[in-house]
Amino acid sequence: MANARVLDSMGRWGKWTKKDIAVAGICSTMLIVFSFYIISDSSTRNGVAVPPLRSDYVDLTLLRNARVKGAFCLDGSLPGYHFQPGFGPGSENWLLHIEGGGWCNSIASCSSRKETPLGSSNHMERQVLFSGILSNGPMQNPDFFNWNKVKIRYCDGASFSGHPENEFNNGTNLFFRGQAIWEALMDELLSLGMSNAKQALLSGCSAGGLATMIHCDNFRQILPESSVKCLADASFFLDEKDVSGRHTMRAFYQNVVELQGVAKSLPKDCVAKREPYECIFPEEIIKSMSTPIFLVNSAYDFWQIQNILVPDGSDPLGNWFKCKRNIHDCKPSEMEILQGFRNSMLTTLGEFKEKKEGGMFINSCFIHCQTWWDTWHGPTSPKIDNKTIAESVGDWYFNQREVKLIDCPYPCNPTCVNKDFT
Repeated sequence: MANARVLDSMGRWGKWTKKDIAVAGICSTMLIVFSFYIISDSSTRNGVAVPPLRSDYVDLTLLRNARVKGAFCLDGSLPGYHFQPGFGPGSENWLLHIEGGGWCNSIASCSSRKETPLGSSNHMERQVLFSGILSNGPMQNPDFFNWNKVKIRYCDGASFSGHPENEFNNGTNLFFRGQAIWEALMDELLSLGMSNAKQALLSGCSAGGLATMIHCDNFRQILPESSVKCLADASFFLDEKDVSGRHTMRAFYQNVVELQGVAKSLPKDCVAKREPYECIFPEEIIKSMSTPIFLVNSAYDFWQIQNILVPDGSDPLGNWFKCKRNIHDCKPSEMEILQGFRNSMLTTLGEFKEKKEGGMFINSCFIHCQTWWDTWHGPTSPKIDNKTIAESVGDWYFNQREVKLIDCPYPCNPTCVNKDFT
């Protein structure tokens, strides 16, 4: 994995199996990328880049009803969220964003994860920057800037889909309460005024985007009088073989599903006819969804390239080392494989593309998660057909036009923001 040496330097992870290291790598990658975005983030107001204002930072709130509902993070601490009230015409509308951060697929990896913000509110920042889709500035977030906005913190390790029946009474003190967290959170937000929402958008990035897909229809059910849609960013994870011919991601998801009893939260029609781990892949989830959803994804998503297509175990000699860190350094033979991965994504999306109510923005950037920082909307944002992600999502959400945007193959798009890990 591209960030293996970062893990080694962190010390606290101990000796893990390769699968456990992969899980930690997911968490570490998300934290590294998050730190990069925050450090480099600036808002654009009146065409001038300025540092974030104090009002752009939002306090952490711990779920008040968590104990009664039995909703706990992996370590037993209370789950949390950040809430920024809307204003003006937007005060009757709600936007929720679920943060990402991978998954844990074993007792060892979940035990390590509970010592981080992705497993315990004791380690979460007390304030976070609201940017991108969460920004309260119309220049950065033209359609949703004045809505009530909630950032949902992720601390269960299974995309808000774990069940306590799978907890182990062997001294590990791990809580698998993702589904309970989701339900308790919805109850609390309804009591804060979301029950009166005229319009609502549930969104998420990476593992948070997967949670968005899993819970999208339920979100619509609890807001029957509202106009409800969903947005999943960087979460269309493929069930593809890696370069060595193994189904690494399939085996990984199987462990997650079995460890935390995730099957109970997955589409019942899928679980009835398939193995439960198959039903956690987005291509199966969206077949069962009735709520309109918009998919934002890169066809060269660096997380998928580093963890699904070329995980460390598939490349023992490190031939892909440079390519996985910077797409500009890929050899022609490697680019051919990456183009094949892109083709697999587009083929898998074929059925969804025919759904009139669905939307998509599939670009060709070497990036992962594009909705919660400056790539959402701004002068340096990636574009397809001269439309930013924010403009495309807005057109789709408000039924201005059908939005099914698919970029040309890399390296054709000069507006791309490509991550460089070198």
